[in-house]
Amino acid sequence: MEDRNFIKNYIEDSITAKRSILDSEQSVASIHKIADLISSCYKNGGKVLTAGNGGSAGDAQHIAAELVVKFYKERRALPAVALTTDSSIITAIGNDSSFDNIFSRQIQALGNKGDVFIAFSTSGSSKNIIEAIKEAKNKGLTVIGFTGQNLCKMDELCDCIIKVPSADTPKIQETHIMLGHIICALVEKNIS
Repeated sequence: MEDRNFIKNYIEDSITAKRSILDSEQSVASIHKIADLISSCYKNGGKVLTAGNGGSAGDAQHIAAELVVKFYKERRALPAVALTTDSSIITAIGNDSSFDNIFSRQIQALGNKGDVFIAFSTSGSSKNIIEAIKEAKNKGLTVIGFTGQNLCKMDELCDCIIKVPSADTPKIQETHIMLGHIICALVEKNIS
């Protein structure tokens, strides 16, 4: 019975985090704004770069894949690169420079003014994500942040941020991927 209660409580907590987003007009407006920023980027010939650590790296890769391949319908491929996937680049930067620079160095190489950088960090304070955001801002990219409820460095650095009202990493990540799916669907609708 204890395991069944854990299962039910876990699902209920996940629903609560998502319900808080649904009930927040500010959050809904931010989701809409993010979709518009990405859509404008694509309409102007730009690309999307994504990054995160651990489970957030998986979220970054997931969203890049949805944009490149498709979400709901067949359409042209949209340029998106997850900066978390090239192990040779990541390990070279980590070894020769610093793990703190694994994403910022790639943005320096690949980012162009008008592109969008999507930064995933449940804490909002991951050093390599903060360095990447700084480099993205320096190069004229629009920066979108996905994080949790705590006050963090990303709050002041991102052009648009969505904060999941939870301090629990799994609940934050679960909600991030739901939000990413909504945004991908809206972008796909906007660029068709």
